[in-house]
Amino acid sequence: MKFLILLLTPLLLFAKVHYAKVEPYDSIVLKSAVSALVMEVDLDAEGSMVDGKRVVYLDDRLDQFNLKASKESVILLQKMHDINQEIASSLSETVKRQEGYYHRINKLKTASKTQKDNAYSSFVSAKTQHLSTREKIVNLEKQILDMQFKVVQLEDSISKKSLVLENKYLYKLMVRKGDFVSPGSPLAQVADASRAKLVLFLEPEELEQIDQKIVYLDGLKTEYKVDKVWRVADEKFISSYRAEIHIPAPEGSFSKLVKVEIK
Repeated sequence: MKFLILLLTPLLLFAKVHYAKVEPYDSIVLKSAVSALVMEVDLDAEGSMVDGKRVVYLDDRLDQFNLKASKESVILLQKMHDINQEIASSLSETVKRQEGYYHRINKLKTASKTQKDNAYSSFVSAKTQHLSTREKIVNLEKQILDMQFKVVQLEDSISKKSLVLENKYLYKLMVRKGDFVSPGSPLAQVADASRAKLVLFLEPEELEQIDQKIVYLDGLKTEYKVDKVWRVADEKFISSYRAEIHIPAPEGSFSKLVKVEIK
């Protein structure tokens, strides 16, 4: 029996050997959200890590002019609003005085009907003026809100016309100066090269107790685990299941082939 166990031990330690390419953790195609003419493209940045740099610039000159004018309009509307607030405050005092005068003269038996009518007319006129100014203030407040919304829209549109990459690997620029793009047009293919992944295709039996298995890379034991497993068989490798192991970004270049064993 002991002899049989010794014979079986190498079989239990056996693990299928896989070869996987060290790939960037994620790769995406960035697309335009607006329609515009391509003004600048930084072709020198292709094939390098880019951090805080604009690689594509779409024409935003009209938006910039509109934004400046809209911000000035907000300031002017606010000044008009403040002036009308002062006018409304003064008219409020006038209404109170006219109302008080009307009530006083209306009680006097010695006051003529004409005097009472004139007092009432002055009171109503002052109140109408006050209400008209209050209405103007409300309209100005709405105009200010509308203009502030326009400013936000323009700032958003301008931000979408400069493709600035933050710590991304620029694989390929897909437009050139002079091109005209519309919403959905591809601009650049970029990758998240801050970390890497190994993509494997495992047999069903390899998935058994996968969380407890040890990952060996190029024959060396590691602390890595299988991070993601697709539980639906792959479309291309119909009897295998896609899996990913996430690892730090390599010090050198990507695309190195690594021998992977999971046992």
